[in-house]
Amino acid sequence: MFEMVGVYIYRHTMHYDICTPLIESTLNKKKMKEEQHYAGGDSDDSSQPDADFHWWRSCATSEEMSALKINSVSEMADWTPRLKVMRELERLAIVAPDGLDDIRHRLVAYRAGDLWVPVGGVQREGMNIPPQVTILLVGFSGGGKSSLVNLMYSVLGRAGIIPFAQTSGSSLTCGSTTMMLEEHNVTRSMRAGFCIYDSRGFDYNDRQGESLAELSEWTVQGVRHNQLCPRLRDPIDHLSVGSSSKFAKRRVNCAMVVANMAELYEELIKTGGSSKHLDSTKQVFSYSALKRGNQNPILILTHGDTLAATDRINARLKICEYMGISETSGVYDIVCMTEYGVAPEECDPVTAYSLTEAVYRALLISDMSHTPKLNYIDKAIFYLTCLLQFIGVFFALLARIFSGPSRRYNKMI
Repeated sequence: MFEMVGVYIYRHTMHYDICTPLIESTLNKKKMKEEQHYAGGDSDDSSQPDADFHWWRSCATSEEMSALKINSVSEMADWTPRLKVMRELERLAIVAPDGLDDIRHRLVAYRAGDLWVPVGGVQREGMNIPPQVTILLVGFSGGGKSSLVNLMYSVLGRAGIIPFAQTSGSSLTCGSTTMMLEEHNVTRSMRAGFCIYDSRGFDYNDRQGESLAELSEWTVQGVRHNQLCPRLRDPIDHLSVGSSSKFAKRRVNCAMVVANMAELYEELIKTGGSSKHLDSTKQVFSYSALKRGNQNPILILTHGDTLAATDRINARLKICEYMGISETSGVYDIVCMTEYGVAPEECDPVTAYSLTEAVYRALLISDMSHTPKLNYIDKAIFYLTCLLQFIGVFFALLARIFSGPSRRYNKMI
């Protein structure tokens, strides 16, 4: 009986403290394999396929490879931004093989508020936690938002290469784009604790401020499934879409800004440092409504696989520098492999783990930003304020109406 209880605990616990010897053995083996790789003595054929997704090592110098083995914090302080990015990619590569299933299990088992911790003396019952946490994907057309959704289905929902979201880059749907807000249950669970919203891509040539106005509407008023995203230049036949009023309205808890890294970098090189596309992306990323306290939205850089390894790292550094953010925190270089028909967790665990970590970070930011519920006093003050505003507007309207005859009389005199 005790053996059965022990097996049950081992299979259902979220942490693996009871199997510490196994973890230590795994880490020791990975450390030995890593040291052999850095020393150039890794002759095991079974490790050769791993080099396919360690793309940053192809452009690293021998000094940089030796520096990546340093674990001293004092020595890491003198690292260049390029070396810090390589170290972050090495971290993802080390954690991905054994950590992917763990963090995927956490996301599937996640319920809204699971990552919330008591602060300010308010208990969980007093917090305004929604039934589902909503993560909104925003960005410009062609950035890879719909491809990212398909990647989430493949990694989190184990859906393989089934395309759930229509992408503008697909050969079968050339010229198509997301015309409305679409809610996606990427874990394909009946009790999913979060959902992903795919939005219509913004236009770089937007001169009427439609992008920020639409973004403000989503963040302030909330989002619905099948909610139309109309633009001034849309043809009339695109506006005849079914109603979304029957779907639940959800409050946006966190946002991911998805940007085409290759496109931004190529324009940055052509223009010699001034990029209209990068300016527009920064304007969306820095939009105040997307921030949660001191936390910026998460930046997802896509299409990096179309660049050379050196250009890929330089693009990340230049974009983060232009945005004024850290190059290693809250930024993820993700290749949307599913648009090529390949399951990422099988061929590129680094990409798959980066995606799951980005979603987990978004849920952590969401649970940290929940606000306390309004008590009776707060509700009374709110309704009283609304009543006073209504009275003020009513008397201003009366004054406007009754002052009309007196103005006409004064003109006659």
